[in-house]
Amino acid sequence: MLFKHKSVVKVDMADLDAEKTNLSNFLSSQYKVNSTTTSKGLELNMEDAQISSVVVMVKKFIHHKNLNSTHGVNAENNVVKIYKFKGTAKKKEKHEKGAAHQNITQSWGL
Repeated sequence: MLFKHKSVVKVDMADLDAEKTNLSNFLSSQYKVNSTTTSKGLELNMEDAQISSVVVMVKKFIHHKNLNSTHGVNAENNVVKIYKFKGTAKKKEKHEKGAAHQNITQSWGL
């Protein structure tokens, strides 16, 4: 084929707005992928792009930035979305300790 089909894959990263340039730099240095920034995230210009390969690249970036405990990646059509887990904002409350239980010798009053 003389002409290869270039496709555009969008990366929606509304929760990680500050990481747009870092993701763009990561993709260009590691995978030689050209990208442009948009208001919602990035647009990747790739030849014969497969959405599964873009998901793997974005997951590697999230793991590299130690965000894998708070963020996940989902793919729909030609959009890869980075989302924040819902349960990460809450911290578990510690239960208060109650009164100490009596052992057998204390309860008999010996």
